[in-house]
Amino acid sequence: MTRSALALVLGATLLISACGSSTGDRAGSGAGIGAAAGAVVGAVTGLSILEGVLIGAAAGGLTGALTDEDIINLGDPIWASKDRSANNSAVARVQAGLTELGYSPGPIDGQQGEKTTAAIEAYQRDNGLLVDGRASVELASHIDRKLQTAQN
Repeated sequence: MTRSALALVLGATLLISACGSSTGDRAGSGAGIGAAAGAVVGAVTGLSILEGVLIGAAAGGLTGALTDEDIINLGDPIWASKDRSANNSAVARVQAGLTELGYSPGPIDGQQGEKTTAAIEAYQRDNGLLVDGRASVELASHIDRKLQTAQN
């Protein structure tokens, strides 16, 4: 494979490497896609497979980290799919924090129902966060920081 073909493959990888709405999701998915494409490039060029993987992962990860969803948007990565709920402990942690902050997420049961989703969306709006209604470890940490600030 010529250098121009290698550049074309790496360029295509960079164009599709960033999915997700958070920087971490975009960098992680970019690195994964870049590593896979880099392995193929390494196998068919003079590079070793490992060199291809390392170059592809770095290029894809950087592209994911340095772009935002307004530039390239392939949707959420599989691990952040709306079809896959957050684990029960993260949901319960979010519910408890929202209750303490005066939002009404319903019972603290680790299940994300309509009340919890509405409370999360209200909290996200009130705090200038991306409003997606999802309970996550990151959201729970944000709520924890808010509670610590309020207590100090």
